[in-house]
Amino acid sequence: MLRLRQICLVARELDPAVSDLEAVFGIATCHHDPAVEKYGLVNALLPVGNNFLEVVAPFRENTAAGRYLDRRQGDGGYMVILQCDDIADRMGRCEALGVRVINHMQYGNYDGLQLHPRDTGGAILETSCTAGNGAPDGPWHPAGTEWQDAVRTDRITAITGAELQSDDPAGLAARWGEILAVKPVTDGKGTPLLPLENAMLRFVPATDGRGEGLGGLDIAVADRLALTAVAEKRGYVIKDDIVTVCGTRFKLIG
Repeated sequence: MLRLRQICLVARELDPAVSDLEAVFGIATCHHDPAVEKYGLVNALLPVGNNFLEVVAPFRENTAAGRYLDRRQGDGGYMVILQCDDIADRMGRCEALGVRVINHMQYGNYDGLQLHPRDTGGAILETSCTAGNGAPDGPWHPAGTEWQDAVRTDRITAITGAELQSDDPAGLAARWGEILAVKPVTDGKGTPLLPLENAMLRFVPATDGRGEGLGGLDIAVADRLALTAVAEKRGYVIKDDIVTVCGTRFKLIG
């Protein structure tokens, strides 16, 4: 089992980014994780159906997130976090491929591996699991224990895809496919894809001048009229079904 469970965005300032995400997409914050403070970060977790959007922001100088903001010229995508069912198998595969684990997280029955972006390319890739409960709506440590109370699905209902941009999309797709043990496929336009249980990872050319990284997300929309009205009121333009919030292209599906 391998499913998209969480996406992490990075912002210069937490509150404005979270405020815009909440307002435009009609979602709510469920948790602030104190564990990220040791990395010089503050964060917020916002459920999108059974998925999560996380925003992190540095509160001190010389953090990895701060350097990433500088390198990619502002707010944007930071991490792709997948839910798996066997961390030992994932660890063994990384060792065999020479992929370094930069953070092995263990909180009770929650176990996660963050991989070195120089070994994966694209973005920080994480695979995590909750032992004994791999349900799509099961417990998820980063989101706290009461995240289901914060679920709002009137406007958007799920994150259905993530878009990684690169000067070599096919090569990046092949590398992620090797690490995740997922065979790349292509769509009708020849775009490389990695199919997950609940979402699609899409690999596209980097054309926005920001270089390689997590550039966009696909979101399932339940009320486009309400989303559009709030987005325009807050100064956001929706063009070709895409609205850019927190430096991230959100493609509206439905």
